[in-house]
Amino acid sequence: MSESEQNLEIRILTHLSQDVDEADWNALVGEESPFLEWGWLASLEDAGCVGPGTGWSPKHLTVWQSGKLIAACPLYLKGNSEGEFVFDHAWANAAYGAQIEYFPKMLVGVPFTPAEGVRFLVAEGQSREAMVRLLGSSLMDLCKENELSSIHINFCSAAEAAVLEEVGYSRRLGYQFKWRNHDYDSFADYLSALKQKRRKEVKRERRILGEQGVEIQPLVGDQIPDDLFAQMYEIYLTTIDKYAWGRRYLTPEFFELLRQRFRHNLCFFTAMRGPQLIAGTFNVQKSGALYGRYWGTHEEVRFLHFNVCYYATIEHCIDAGLQRFEPGAGGEFKWLRGFDAEETRSMHWFADPRLGDAVSRFLVSERGEVERVIAGAAERSPLRKAGQATVPPELPE
Repeated sequence: MSESEQNLEIRILTHLSQDVDEADWNALVGEESPFLEWGWLASLEDAGCVGPGTGWSPKHLTVWQSGKLIAACPLYLKGNSEGEFVFDHAWANAAYGAQIEYFPKMLVGVPFTPAEGVRFLVAEGQSREAMVRLLGSSLMDLCKENELSSIHINFCSAAEAAVLEEVGYSRRLGYQFKWRNHDYDSFADYLSALKQKRRKEVKRERRILGEQGVEIQPLVGDQIPDDLFAQMYEIYLTTIDKYAWGRRYLTPEFFELLRQRFRHNLCFFTAMRGPQLIAGTFNVQKSGALYGRYWGTHEEVRFLHFNVCYYATIEHCIDAGLQRFEPGAGGEFKWLRGFDAEETRSMHWFADPRLGDAVSRFLVSERGEVERVIAGAAERSPLRKAGQATVPPELPE
């Protein structure tokens, strides 16, 4: 251990709003993922979305030097696998069959949020690689000392994954469909980038929604009316309560706290029919990216979902100069609309070598399958290949 590392103090924080100053935490976040900001994570805790009885117990791992916060990662002691979006239920079942206690386990990530980004926050002037190594090794020590089964670091960056793999973690690949702004000047430019069949379908779906008298509007930051937060919670429930897999992870208090603490990063889309709000989406916006989080509707209207969740958001990204849109997990219907399949990764470590070796062997074959899916999606993309002629605006379709 170097002399500088000997002067470091490792602390575990159990409540962000009480244990660390907002400005100090956010100084580590900088321009990285908005879901790592104090306002998001502390609001989940203060609103009771995580904490006692939820299966998510905050144990944030932090590094201090001379009383100053210099590194951290959002860490939770998990009593189940709910709300993670990197599914390990088969691993839990295998552990049970081998008489290995799988829960509790440790998870580094953002609750209920399948958005990629850094997971280790490091102060300016500090070596990022060194801090990732230190935190990754400290997690292993915590796991051993507390006789926990495993550590899971979800949706981390590629650079972090490379360092953690050297420390001894196993890499798991996944994929999500993401939209990229290829220097589009307008929505018409985006349409011209699609192959003819898909371009015609998008135009038809937009036209049919307009004929039903629905208007969609983006509202960013201070443009969002105070009373829309409670309405957006009700919209969120319309989707959650509709499906068997739905879980009411979030509370009305969470939406209210975001109104107070996090409004600057929010972008809501409202779908109105006259004066009536019939649907909407809850999105987060930061550093050139838009993240789709929650959608819901009070009425079943033809093509409403595609227009509110994808076409309106793409148009907003182009108008606002945003470079990418991450709508979340799942959905081949995203690929059909010009969203590319992109690799995501998570890192895993198991205290029991029997389980660790079995999972590592599985991950090798799974990675190959994920790579084939990504390559196949790129080959069959509805986006025109580079060099293909563009469609003249006046060409009838």
